[in-house]
Amino acid sequence: MTKVVVLGAGISGHTAAAFLKKKLGKNHEVVVISPSAYYQWIPSNIWVGVGKMKLEQVRFKLKPVYDRWKIDYRQARATAIFPEGNSEVAAPFVEIEYTNEQNIGKKEQVTFDYLVNATGPKLNFDATEGLGPGKNTHSVCSCDHAVATWEALKVCIARMKKGEKLKFLIGTGHPGATCQGAAFEYALNVAHQIRLEGLQDMAEITWISNEYELGDFGMGGAFIKRGGYITPTKVFSESIFAEYGIRWIKRAGVTKVEPGLAHYETLEGEYKTVAFDFAMLIPAFAGSGLQAFNKAGENITGTLFAPSGFMKVDADYSGKPFEDWSVEDWPSTYQNPVYTNIFATGIAFAPPHQISKPMKSPNGTLITPAPPRTGMPSGVIGKIVALNIVDRIKKPGTEIKHKASMGKMGAACVVSAGYGLLSGNAATMTVFPIVPDWQKYPQWGRDLKYTVGEAGLAGHWIKLFLHYMFIHKAKGYPFWWLLPE
Repeated sequence: MTKVVVLGAGISGHTAAAFLKKKLGKNHEVVVISPSAYYQWIPSNIWVGVGKMKLEQVRFKLKPVYDRWKIDYRQARATAIFPEGNSEVAAPFVEIEYTNEQNIGKKEQVTFDYLVNATGPKLNFDATEGLGPGKNTHSVCSCDHAVATWEALKVCIARMKKGEKLKFLIGTGHPGATCQGAAFEYALNVAHQIRLEGLQDMAEITWISNEYELGDFGMGGAFIKRGGYITPTKVFSESIFAEYGIRWIKRAGVTKVEPGLAHYETLEGEYKTVAFDFAMLIPAFAGSGLQAFNKAGENITGTLFAPSGFMKVDADYSGKPFEDWSVEDWPSTYQNPVYTNIFATGIAFAPPHQISKPMKSPNGTLITPAPPRTGMPSGVIGKIVALNIVDRIKKPGTEIKHKASMGKMGAACVVSAGYGLLSGNAATMTVFPIVPDWQKYPQWGRDLKYTVGEAGLAGHWIKLFLHYMFIHKAKGYPFWWLLPE
């Protein structure tokens, strides 16, 4: 019997575990280790953050699903990987610490034949002084954060109804933050909600971002075919912000947040501030903090992980100049080159370089979005890693054949611009490939036959349908495996 351990139960880890168990059956063991008792559909947190969805609509308990699938589930946090074992345990193992109430703090060593690191990101609020829940800003990065954010937004709405004019600041809270798309959606949904309340004259909404241009989204922006015309996402984003009455500050790295005041540095090297009554700022992401040790107990974290804390995989980490990178630098199997029984999926893998051009201020501050790896790419990567592990278990020595480079993979994204069956709006976008290939598509970087965008009420219906479809899939309901990642 072969034992596969999956660290994390987000979109990527949950997908990997589901396909591993489906393909391997009862003859092999699948273990999932996750610090949370819940699976949460993170893309819908923005709707929780404006009161359009309840907590129970975006999350569910993992244990009943894994019990049904016959997966060994442990609510715990992985703290260290011993890929060679050690003097006491001969087999490779991962050290875990339980987070459930019954066993909280209890440590255990879980052996493995294959390991899938799908730990996702650490929400690194501490990288920006004063940032985050419990401090001076709000978040929609988790469903719990989103619930608290809606409560704060309700207070603001009540204040505006009493005649107060308020300032809203939404965007990224660190010079190197990613996930601009989630913040972009949230800004539009807040504006939409304020309009529904008839309070648009009482609110001043400002977008703040480390993007060089609006619509960069950490992937260097894109040119999309829309209505027969080729439009840069810069124009697309600026036009929709203008329509919603949202001002913007771009090329800005937030460095500190005080009550009601955000400090930021511009790409020109200036230090400025912007006042707010309500702020939702996305933090920087970092690796989960896993350590690694060899058989002798020596720290080999640098062998498995990049300085960011994300795991090294089959990518080119040589540090070549940005101008010299190619889509071939990006991983396709997500296998660690030193320990080939270890894989990293979703946000847990270390990207080889920026997709957006790195830009530094005269003060030396890097003000550039980090590469996004969420949503559809995470699910696709989780599935292909699972399929490759299954092949190696069933036919030892089999060459890895399932590949999913972000330089050869497309992605679809539905950007919500307001919830409502009749008043809702969303922009539906597809890009191919995610990482632009300037050699294959020298004019636009992407294939415009598959890089398109449209906005309207139908987009909202699509996003709402996808919410329920992916919850159905994640819960393992009938024919879940036929639904796309």
